[in-house]
Amino acid sequence: MATVKTKRTLAKTGVIGGLVLGALFAGLPVLWMLSTSFKSNGEVFQNPPKLITSSFSFDAYTEILGNGAQLRFFLNSYLVAIAVTVLTLLVALLAGYAFSRFDFPMKKTINAVIVSVQAVPPITLVIPYFGLVVALGLYNTYPGLILTHMVFTLPYAIIMITAYLNTLPKELDESVKVDGGTGWTALWRILVPISVPGLIAVGVYTFMISWNEYLFALSLTRTDDMRTVPIGIQLLMGQHSYEWNQMMAMSILGSIPVLILFLLFQKRFIGGLTAGAVKA
Repeated sequence: MATVKTKRTLAKTGVIGGLVLGALFAGLPVLWMLSTSFKSNGEVFQNPPKLITSSFSFDAYTEILGNGAQLRFFLNSYLVAIAVTVLTLLVALLAGYAFSRFDFPMKKTINAVIVSVQAVPPITLVIPYFGLVVALGLYNTYPGLILTHMVFTLPYAIIMITAYLNTLPKELDESVKVDGGTGWTALWRILVPISVPGLIAVGVYTFMISWNEYLFALSLTRTDDMRTVPIGIQLLMGQHSYEWNQMMAMSILGSIPVLILFLLFQKRFIGGLTAGAVKA
């Protein structure tokens, strides 16, 4: 009996120790980034380095928040990410409803194509998308960025919403039709309110992908007034010097929207992910 208890204690200790090490591994870079944002640029290279600075300063944040060009990066990121999230949810909801509730020609083929898009490395599509966006006259525009981001957010969104709707019984739709309603009524009056956790999970994921996207935001924009936060951080890397404290401050400010979204919708986000994984 003592041996079993000892083994359980050791196993529990090992699990806790592993979790603590994992938390330190994930958290220390964030703490260092936060610490650096409150240092002067010269103090960043202090030897030995200090996690807690002796000359605490908000100068980096003041520089970022007092610079109209830097604030424009945040505005652009908000506009693009919110538009991508709303449009992705709308299109994915309609597509997921069709895949979940109807049979139509080439359904399996289209589903396979959607899944396969997830496996394509985005970097291989930079040149084709650049040519397409330029040909359509969408280069250095919000629509160009929004439509491009949707190409990478839609497949996952469709897969997740389809899986979530598959967990809801079709009797719900049939009961609406018996009462004289249509499939459109069943979707918006019954299925959408029930599917809020799944929609929130997909929405948060979509916002995160669009907010953090760098490659296409760099390739498909030319002027600073169209750049997003990831590009704004890169622009702080000068030819002869890097503004490390401002880069860290901008990174912290850029992380806040995603962090707030996750904290606000944490339970629904996790519930939506797990519910969508129950039945495909």
